[in-house]
Amino acid sequence: MQKVKTAIIGCGKVSDLHAAALRKAPEAQFVAVYSRSPEKARQYGEKYGVRGFCDIGEMIASAGVEAVIVCTPHPAHCAAAVTAAEAGAHVLVEKPLASTLQDCDAMLAAAKKAKVKIGVVCQRRFYSPVQRLRRAIDEGRIGKPALGTVLMLGWRDQKYYESDPWRGQWQAEGGGVLVNQAPHQLDLLQWLMGPIDELFGVWSNLNHPYVEVEDSAVAVIRFRSGALGNIVVSNSQQPGLYGKVHIHGQNGASVGVQTDGGAMFIAGMSSIQEPPVNDLWTVPGEEAMLARWQQHDSDLFNGLDNAVAHYFQLQISDFLRAISEGREPLVTGEDGRKTVEIFTAIYRSQKTNAPVKFPLKPEPSDLDYSTYVSVPLK
Repeated sequence: MQKVKTAIIGCGKVSDLHAAALRKAPEAQFVAVYSRSPEKARQYGEKYGVRGFCDIGEMIASAGVEAVIVCTPHPAHCAAAVTAAEAGAHVLVEKPLASTLQDCDAMLAAAKKAKVKIGVVCQRRFYSPVQRLRRAIDEGRIGKPALGTVLMLGWRDQKYYESDPWRGQWQAEGGGVLVNQAPHQLDLLQWLMGPIDELFGVWSNLNHPYVEVEDSAVAVIRFRSGALGNIVVSNSQQPGLYGKVHIHGQNGASVGVQTDGGAMFIAGMSSIQEPPVNDLWTVPGEEAMLARWQQHDSDLFNGLDNAVAHYFQLQISDFLRAISEGREPLVTGEDGRKTVEIFTAIYRSQKTNAPVKFPLKPEPSDLDYSTYVSVPLK
């Protein structure tokens, strides 16, 4: 197998997990890193035995980079991805794809013009319990999906928001729980349920007065299929509880996954505390399988040296194989835009106090975060 020369753009906390994954991915040859800071690029390069650069185009040309992983803060994803694509590199972007639809469309257009692949990091799609949901739906074992729910309750304290200067600000982060913590679950919901027709949503900052962005959000969804959906996400439950995605079928059977348990995972600051497991399974004739699957998935998880890096590696390997095989990766840039579309719709619905129809087009107001007004508790 010919390895794909791969580089990392951005030296933040999550980049170390990607570096660990690249070292283990048989498809990857980790060759370079980019940072705006010459000193960070040098230190990171020495740490991992790769070349450090302060110019993305120069890095791609000089080190022969074929693919990059973008690990910058969300609003900076677009500039890095477009520059890399224009230089001829395939682009895998940390979630979310971007913080605005304008940026998403610019990234997708640049990749299409350069004829390179673009994907977004959604490694939870590679969890065994999530794959079981996908197979159950594809094989018709729950009938048509009729109701999909996301429930993600966690906690972020002031120390977390102070850990990086860009956290908790509209302009620097692009949003709060919807943009930073919930994209994985939002991705799974749209992947399993299909296209959305309309959404009504609200958000608020319930108990984090030291940040600008939302810490909680709720939405009601009608899918194009006629199915219904519900989203409840929050960073206001101490010390952190769980993330769940449940799909209920037209035949009355239900399947579900707890993707996160215990305190919520924070890249570079904490580890996953509980294994991802199926927590709901009422497919006729398969009810007894739940305990067996939970044991299997727990044993697998507990046997991993670095569970987070392992699942990153699975997605990185899929992306690099997609390059070599000339196919689309499991999670595409278009998939990433769908998640941005969901949280953008919730923000717009709050502003207009009305349902938002899909698909969404970019609007100049997406960049005017001052118009996003929280409704405080009374």
